[in-house]
Amino acid sequence: MEKHSKAEPLHILFFPFFAPGHMIPMVDLAKLFSSHGVKSTILTTHANAPLIQPTIDHFNSNSTHHHLLPIALLLVPFPSAEVGLSPGVENSVSITTPEMRTKMLQAISLFRQPFDQILREQLIDAVITDNLFVWSSDAAAEFCVPRLVFSGSGVFNHCVGDSLLRYDPMSALQTEDETVVIPGLPHKIEMLRTQMPDPKKRPEFWKFALDMREAAEKSFGDVVNSFYDLESHYVEHYRNFIGRRAWLVGPLSLYNRDVADNSRRGNRVSIDWDECLNWLDSKQPGSVLYVCFGTISHISNIQLREIAIGLDASGKDFIWVVRDTEGGLDWLPEGLEEKRGLIIRGWAPQILILNHSAVGAFLTHCGWNSCTEGVSAGVPLITWPLFADQFYNEKVVVEIEKVGVSIGAKEFGFFPDTKSLIMADVIEKAVERVMGEGEEAAGVRKRARELGEKAKRAVEEGGSSRADLKQLIEELSARRNAKSK
Repeated sequence: MEKHSKAEPLHILFFPFFAPGHMIPMVDLAKLFSSHGVKSTILTTHANAPLIQPTIDHFNSNSTHHHLLPIALLLVPFPSAEVGLSPGVENSVSITTPEMRTKMLQAISLFRQPFDQILREQLIDAVITDNLFVWSSDAAAEFCVPRLVFSGSGVFNHCVGDSLLRYDPMSALQTEDETVVIPGLPHKIEMLRTQMPDPKKRPEFWKFALDMREAAEKSFGDVVNSFYDLESHYVEHYRNFIGRRAWLVGPLSLYNRDVADNSRRGNRVSIDWDECLNWLDSKQPGSVLYVCFGTISHISNIQLREIAIGLDASGKDFIWVVRDTEGGLDWLPEGLEEKRGLIIRGWAPQILILNHSAVGAFLTHCGWNSCTEGVSAGVPLITWPLFADQFYNEKVVVEIEKVGVSIGAKEFGFFPDTKSLIMADVIEKAVERVMGEGEEAAGVRKRARELGEKAKRAVEEGGSSRADLKQLIEELSARRNAKSK
């Protein structure tokens, strides 16, 4: 294989999984590396390109002015026919059934061949791939290219995953309503069995988790969208007890201060930012509740109505981002939006909203991107996890950092039929616990503001995340230069 000269910039290939929560932070990561003199190339499919192309174009348009290297985009076909998905269904946003989700995961293994071809044809110094692409560790090793893992979640989630695989505490449980104590962690972490994927019911999930751990252990290390002060105990646990290398370079959202850029992150926003800004400007500081359950969550209409009734009873103004639902907005009580709400149908400029002074709390599904964006804005969270790493993320927010309160969700699941209904009065009380006048609310808000300041310091010159980024680039450059001798 042809070798780089030392004068050439480091070249990193980024390959995110096909979901907004994975793609958007990976693009932010590529922008961050490019801003530090690295040549960045992002690999994705044709149908997924429009999700990230505007952000890349905006970055590249400013690259010449700021003497930055532009980001390149490489497109490969999605194997729709091979796995039985309809043409154009190339992103988790389009997944509506468990069967489709299985087919999407099956498609992952079929990207090995085009990935190999790129490594064969281009001079790549390192790859940063999603943890779901377990084969990419072996692929990179075959070409003597270091593979870094990016999962889009925090270090705490990795530590919990390691403990579950290492000790298998769920194997001893006898009933559905038992509590699991996650062994070997710096804090006592208890979970309901129903809040976790059950390996007995989903053995394929357990096997895949083992495959991901094996692939990660063979990799160069992890690049994490987090910062040291958010997960300090678990960073030390991960590095020293588990023995894995990790560079915390986030929160990535804090590198996006440009209004135009934030309006381009993800799908086209469904509301004009000026309209949203004018509405927020008309509200008192800290008086608005922002509600968003992410891009791929499914909420039943009956649950949406309970949320609406709870928001109305809370007496707080709100911005609520809703996906398209069956029957449109028939579940919305008549007159509620006009009385105190702004409902955004589709994609919203979340970072801009969270950082507006009128926003006083964030009701969230606890996706890691949303958690870090809320934390970075210094906004307390009301946590309503649904699936994936979200119940673990809730522990970071509510129990470890104490910058939020839990709504009390108890069931892990991708679709509404697995969930118990959370009633309006519970929602109303949770809002009061973070936005009310009581001592608990005041304490949560104070801790959230303080953690937000720590997040900002982490990405500034001299901060922990800035130092980790520079260290990683230096290590990869030194490795590349040693190979060139």
